[in-house]
Amino acid sequence: MQLSLLLCSLSEMAVTLSFLLIFIILKGIHSITTVSKVSVKDGGSISIPCLYESKYINNTKYLCKGYYWTYCSYAVKTNRPSSGKFSISDDKIQRIFTVMIKDLKERDRGYWCAVEINNGYDAGKPFNLSVTRGTPSLYVDHQEITGLIGDKITIKCHHLYPGEMKWCRLGSSCVTEPSGLIDGTAVTIDRSVPNVFTVAMRGLRTESSGWYLCVQGDLQMPVHLTVKEKSTSDQEPTLSLTPACEVPTPSFLTSFTIRLSLLVLFVMVTSFILFMVKKRNQTKESSATTLVKHADSFPNKCLYQEGFLLCLLCIWNLFSSLIRRYSHCN
Repeated sequence: MQLSLLLCSLSEMAVTLSFLLIFIILKGIHSITTVSKVSVKDGGSISIPCLYESKYINNTKYLCKGYYWTYCSYAVKTNRPSSGKFSISDDKIQRIFTVMIKDLKERDRGYWCAVEINNGYDAGKPFNLSVTRGTPSLYVDHQEITGLIGDKITIKCHHLYPGEMKWCRLGSSCVTEPSGLIDGTAVTIDRSVPNVFTVAMRGLRTESSGWYLCVQGDLQMPVHLTVKEKSTSDQEPTLSLTPACEVPTPSFLTSFTIRLSLLVLFVMVTSFILFMVKKRNQTKESSATTLVKHADSFPNKCLYQEGFLLCLLCIWNLFSSLIRRYSHCN
């Protein structure tokens, strides 16, 4: 009888402990957000983001290798951020720690994003890697993308099989076809190219920085976006064109003034010479016949008039070129 009671007590205790353990594991799972399954190529590398709650900012984070939580082992920790095949970094502002696994092999399957809990059970969230020697089922050209504030970036998610696709922000909302918003950033989806899910993000902001996911079924491919401010070299290029209207420069005005002064001087000298010639002719002998007087004075008179008109024409041409050059400025 006592043995029976003891067995019953032990059975109840085991059930209670089992429920308690399940509760602790589920609580730890919900404290961390990450991918569930990623398709990767044999020999390649992959970066996995792990989003955690704000209460874990100062805790040690680590990657646990193993399919089962109770049997997984440390692969790398934030207090020892690199160990050859594995590396880890912690962004406390975004509350995301990122693990990188290099030289992937088929045996690299089960892992856990984990956080050490002082005086308690650690929190962990599992993810699986599907390592293939062929083309991965879902992949991107680059996991790291950089954009500039106000600009647009494009990401191409390549997939082998048909099915619904989504573009999501880790721990936030998702967008399907054709367009939508993720945390205030405009997202447009294009599937016109076979087996390519093209995502365009416009009007980038600093807040747009973070981890995003190409999602198809139970597969995800993480992509990290960094948005930077535009530097001077990143500004829109300005075309160097000849201005439609130029303001007269000091050098041009000086040149024009010199030319005009020389022309005026030439007109004055020419006028004086012609005047003296005309005066001399008028003092010729009065006995000369009227015909001779007219014959002598007529060429001089014409020369005077032609010279004067020529000078006026030069002045007019000079001013006309200036007027034509700057008339469209008004």
